[in-house]
Amino acid sequence: MHLTREEETIYKGESGATKQKAMEILVALGDIYGADSLVPIESAQIAGVSYKTIGDAGLEWISDLDARVEVPSMLNPAGMDREKWKDMSIPAKFAEKQEEILRAYERLGIALECTCTPYYVSPPKFGAHLAWAESSAVAYANSVLGARTNREGGPSALAAALIGKTPRYGLHLDENRAPDVLIRVRGKLHDSDYGALGYIIGEMMRDHIPLFELSLLPTYDELKAFGAAMAASGAVALYHVKDVTPESKNFDRPRECISLGLDDIKEMYEKGDEPDIIALGCPHCSPDELKRIARLLSGKKVTTELWICISRRIKEQNIRLVREIEKSGAKIICDTCMVVSPASERFERMMVNSGKALKYVPSLCDVDTILATTKDCIKAACD
Repeated sequence: MHLTREEETIYKGESGATKQKAMEILVALGDIYGADSLVPIESAQIAGVSYKTIGDAGLEWISDLDARVEVPSMLNPAGMDREKWKDMSIPAKFAEKQEEILRAYERLGIALECTCTPYYVSPPKFGAHLAWAESSAVAYANSVLGARTNREGGPSALAAALIGKTPRYGLHLDENRAPDVLIRVRGKLHDSDYGALGYIIGEMMRDHIPLFELSLLPTYDELKAFGAAMAASGAVALYHVKDVTPESKNFDRPRECISLGLDDIKEMYEKGDEPDIIALGCPHCSPDELKRIARLLSGKKVTTELWICISRRIKEQNIRLVREIEKSGAKIICDTCMVVSPASERFERMMVNSGKALKYVPSLCDVDTILATTKDCIKAACD
């Protein structure tokens, strides 16, 4: 991989040990994947934030770094709401360790946004190169916004943030963004149907790039849920929707074609025992989702634990909606989510409206999980 003179000096350690290590990571990745050079990035989003997932070893590694990021950078969800961790029954020792992790990242110049929806905080421009690590954010940025990022690991996204560049390979290149399978969807999908179908397609496609023909144009929130589920059950980092996503007209239609319909997702809604928690916001809720949840909760009282996971920025920008929702007894949870917080582990059965949560909660939290529509989730919380 070709390095500029400036990049070469960093690689040799002339900008300090931390940036040298970051450059070594990027060069190694570039060599593995056949990148010809580094490309400047507009922003970075870094995973490996929750103390639950990285532990003391991760904390020690981050704390030893001594440099500042070169581009706007933010974090994936942490393991707790930084202001309401006691209300979540988070142990004090965990909270202390979690704050140490966040302070270590902050010393590097990284914004403590702690969200899986960084595009709500700072939406990237079409065609912008990024280094994002959160799988659902990668799918949304590539597919819905037309930005360019590979599915980075936590260390590689952090290395890219510290250098301000990432190896030029994979989805940074035009030729690797073409769809390779056409999927025709019969029937009209709505709400959690996108998460259910995305779950199935992710398992089928793995890391392929599908082009969808849909009967009904999806909302941005439905596209978010669709991509998040495909990224969770598979490794889909880019998809196209005919006449919807910005690059859907740039490529020839794939020869391989698959047809799926509503009948194929019925089993995803299998019922069982009643949940003892309902959790929404995986990925974190948008303002439009908050509006809908507030309407569904209007005049109702929550009788089963109900979490609404959002970024703190969205909460601060929508205080009126937050207060309306909290009147019902629902809990607005910031900085974290049901997947990466140990608070989920005290429950036995969780109801979600997210294909991504349906995939991750059972394995990462050891909690039985069922899928339902947003409307049915609210109904279950208030029965």
